[in-house]
Amino acid sequence: MVSKPKKSQVMKPATAALKLDVYLPATPREFQENPISREELDELQHNPPQWLVDLRREGPHPRNVAAARLRISNSGLARGGITEALTTAEIAALAADPPEWLVRERETYAETLREQRRLEGRRQEAEQAAAPAPARKAAPKPAAKAAAKAAAGARTTARPRKIGSVPTKLRSKRG
Repeated sequence: MVSKPKKSQVMKPATAALKLDVYLPATPREFQENPISREELDELQHNPPQWLVDLRREGPHPRNVAAARLRISNSGLARGGITEALTTAEIAALAADPPEWLVRERETYAETLREQRRLEGRRQEAEQAAAPAPARKAAPKPAAKAAAKAAAGARTTARPRKIGSVPTKLRSKRG
């Protein structure tokens, strides 16, 4: 039986642009119109063509990249009124002379990150406290001590009963 050759998985251009951290409308037309295979995506990531290098360096950048470069959240970018993609020069201008909303959003974002780290630390502490302690093994007996007991004929089982004796549990009460 002949097996079929594996068909490469393909993704939409929007998904590939997201994985490459580029703004889809700024990419070449052939990139926007054709599905991209995983192999092609790997090749673009490891050996980017000049258009991708230029786009990553100069922009326009998608919202998540612009927000990360400004050290704010995507929501903070929207609250600041930024709805379009920003170029590297526009991001640098905002960072050099930050407006009031940007300063406020940076403080909010920094506080949110601190709170997330604090909660993560508490969660890890709770997991460690809830985790069962590792089972402790009984300390091994020294070989010399075990050998001495065996040589002396030490009993390792229960003491034998006397012949004719009845266990206390089975004895009837005489009254």
